[in-house]
Amino acid sequence: MGTLGILLMMMGGLLVSSQSSVNASLGRRIGTIEGALISFLTGTGLLAILVLFFGRGDLFALFEAPKWQLLGVFCGVLFVLINITVVPKIGMISTSILVISGQLSMGLIIDHFGWFHVTVIPLDAKRGLAILFMVLALYFIYKGNVRAKKLEQSGDKALKNEALREKSN
Repeated sequence: MGTLGILLMMMGGLLVSSQSSVNASLGRRIGTIEGALISFLTGTGLLAILVLFFGRGDLFALFEAPKWQLLGVFCGVLFVLINITVVPKIGMISTSILVISGQLSMGLIIDHFGWFHVTVIPLDAKRGLAILFMVLALYFIYKGNVRAKKLEQSGDKALKNEALREKSN
């Protein structure tokens, strides 16, 4: 993968986090399922325009595709619904770490077994260690969130000042 591919995937990650936050805000205003519907309707409209002007594929080949290949639709809908529900409760960074952990864990399983016609890449000690680091990162972020909520609820100025001093160091 070249530099452009890496930059585009980084941009994709930035967009997913932004999308989750925006969808969660919309979901609080109009409802979870309604927010997901609006997200998919506007996305469908944009994609229809892109297909119309730039599409080079064959949409009718969809009828010849194995039915399991349509599962991506359901995965996407559930992902957006879960995000709209979870982001307001646990915050964006915890949501992001959980999503990334889930993606990497499932990616390791898919690679290991070669599911969905991907190249088989066996699970080894290095990949296992990566999972451990993800769990540790999630733990530390969770502890930081708990501390921030305690500070917010306590209203204790001394604790808030201490937290600000720690943050500036």
